[in-house]
Amino acid sequence: MNSLTDVYKVSNGVGIPCLGYGTWQTPDGDVAAESVKAAIDAGYRHIDCAAAYGNEISVGRGIKESGIPREELFITSKLWNADRGYEKTLKAFEKTCSDLGVTYLDMYLIHWPANKKQFANWEELNAETWRAMTELYKDGRIKIIGVCNFMPHHLDVLMKTEVKPMVDQIEFHPGIMWEDTFAFCREHDILIEAWGPLGTGRLISNETLKEIAAKYGKSVAQLCIRWCLQHNTLPLAKSVTPSRIVENTKVFDFEISAEDMAVIDAMRNVGGSGFHPDEADW
Repeated sequence: MNSLTDVYKVSNGVGIPCLGYGTWQTPDGDVAAESVKAAIDAGYRHIDCAAAYGNEISVGRGIKESGIPREELFITSKLWNADRGYEKTLKAFEKTCSDLGVTYLDMYLIHWPANKKQFANWEELNAETWRAMTELYKDGRIKIIGVCNFMPHHLDVLMKTEVKPMVDQIEFHPGIMWEDTFAFCREHDILIEAWGPLGTGRLISNETLKEIAAKYGKSVAQLCIRWCLQHNTLPLAKSVTPSRIVENTKVFDFEISAEDMAVIDAMRNVGGSGFHPDEADW
């Protein structure tokens, strides 16, 4: 990847800009709207949203006020847990489109898998949710469908359906790599998107990363984003500070050496959120 708008092609041939702007934890209102506008002004064309973030109306306002034509943007949203199931999924999709002020989504993801800790029929619930998403995809309302935080055993039932997941957005950053899920997705041509590529800020003060970043004249944030790209994953960078929004795009003018990649890869249990898909009870 050589620029912000270079794309990863997923299994159906649709391209996704290789670096996304994340809106998780971005305050609703003017902060969200202005941050999205700043990101688009900085060159981002991939905006990652979710109903659960509680800011999609403001994100939509930022998209509209950016002045960039809708067809030049790649917009993702996610189905929240309370809306799992066939009928609820269809209704939730329509609400998200209304909130964002769009008629279609470039990508729609199941935010978290139903798990056996919460539901005896967890596989059926995931399958029914997926059936609705597949219908929306076949109707042309969504270009790409996928999941978030799904591990191989959550993915198994979906892999037996007519349209298989094209993307799995997982926590992926130095210190947390989910090796089994990473390997499964690679084997089945599922693109991995990396949420929290900076460990939601926890990696910024890591001494190992600071030392390596200094060798390249880069920040730790830039190093982490570049590390994700060199693993052929798609990082979702997040900031509401205009200067950092721009800084996070400056990751295409250097390459981390194989030796430094190995050092970073060897980091374990650093900067993790503590969230586990099988333990989620929300």
